[in-house]
Amino acid sequence: QVQLVESGGGLVQAGGSLRLSCAASGRTRSSYAMGWFRQAPGQEREFVGAIDWSGDSIFNTESVKGRFTISRVYAKNTVYLQMNNLKPEDTAVYYCAARHSFYSRNEHDYDYWGQGTQVTVSS
Repeated sequence: QVQLVESGGGLVQAGGSLRLSCAASGRTRSSYAMGWFRQAPGQEREFVGAIDWSGDSIFNTESVKGRFTISRVYAKNTVYLQMNNLKPEDTAVYYCAARHSFYSRNEHDYDYWGQGTQVTVSS
């Protein structure tokens, strides 16, 4: 089993930045791909971005291109989502997820999930 814990959410004004962290524990392996998803009230969960074991990352380019980046520190078993130039439409609960393979945009491909962290962007 792998446990994932997100942190770093909060309230920020539009144009501001936040960095979310996802710390993994348990039977972790560096070969995991890690994904970030978000869910706004009344909406379906949406893919934000993901990073694989080599450090290669992909994003939901339509909504976060050029504003969000993902990185990972293997020694800390932690993945980060850096969010810049935040917009009110970025308001959501953000989840990290892990899977035993390459990254995926499909939430159903992920094996483990964190509990989520709230991000609220005020206008």
